[in-house]
Amino acid sequence: IRNEIKDPRIHPMTSVMAVEVAPDLKTCKAYISVFGSKEAKEDTIKGLSSAEGYIRRQLARNLNLRNTPEIRFILDESIEYGVNMSKLIDDVAKKDASGRETEE
Repeated sequence: IRNEIKDPRIHPMTSVMAVEVAPDLKTCKAYISVFGSKEAKEDTIKGLSSAEGYIRRQLARNLNLRNTPEIRFILDESIEYGVNMSKLIDDVAKKDASGRETEE
């Protein structure tokens, strides 16, 4: 589907991180990660939302379900959050190590 959607708003570094389907199979949440600026992330979600009908038709061809679920695209910032936390931990570890060196 990535190569078939021609919307220029969809950033090329876009990944589906997880999909949660409701028990009644009528709706699903697709958690999307975008590597780029805040504007690129917002544009990608808008582009995917406008292409939802096309994506649902493609899913209907591949899934054997009576109804294809409505898709809600949600921006997943967990990777970015994890990277920022890792940087903070590294900074604290460096400060701690340099503090120990000055004490000696």
